[in-house]
Amino acid sequence: MDSINAQQTETNHQDLIGEDAVKKIKDFVDSTSGCFFCTNDAAGGPGDARPMTALQVDELGNLWFISASDSLKNMELAADPAATLYFQGSAHSEFMHLEGIATVSRDPVKIKELWSFTMKTWFTAGEDDPRITVIKFAPTYGYYWDTKHGKAVASVKMLIGAVIGKTMDDSIEGRLDL
Repeated sequence: MDSINAQQTETNHQDLIGEDAVKKIKDFVDSTSGCFFCTNDAAGGPGDARPMTALQVDELGNLWFISASDSLKNMELAADPAATLYFQGSAHSEFMHLEGIATVSRDPVKIKELWSFTMKTWFTAGEDDPRITVIKFAPTYGYYWDTKHGKAVASVKMLIGAVIGKTMDDSIEGRLDL
């Protein structure tokens, strides 16, 4: 345990497994759906990171995205399906990192399920645009960091801790194993 966490009077580490991990991912995405979607390049090195919106988390913890068939992201995933997602809800809480495997398809049922009118900005032919693909991201590992009691309580505890010279961090963090 690191020195800061060793000073805590409260437990601030909780690994989540199975259904608990899926619930955490779903709750996270429900409050913070924007993430950086990172891929690897064709040579296996670091690829690009781009902002994406997770449109859905299913009952198995898979995250679903809409993407253009001719995007660099789709090309990189065709060469290497490993991907990493980084979520940040605010400057001081709601952080999550997920690693997993991304599968690209043209499933018309899933496209219809995820479609919203504003997507016509990118897919001008509407939900039948031939360039639309769905990406299913299946997480294999993750890590989260958040507050236990919300931002207000965390701020008050940090202020009190600073005044009295004692670590009173309201954080909670842990692995997400699916």
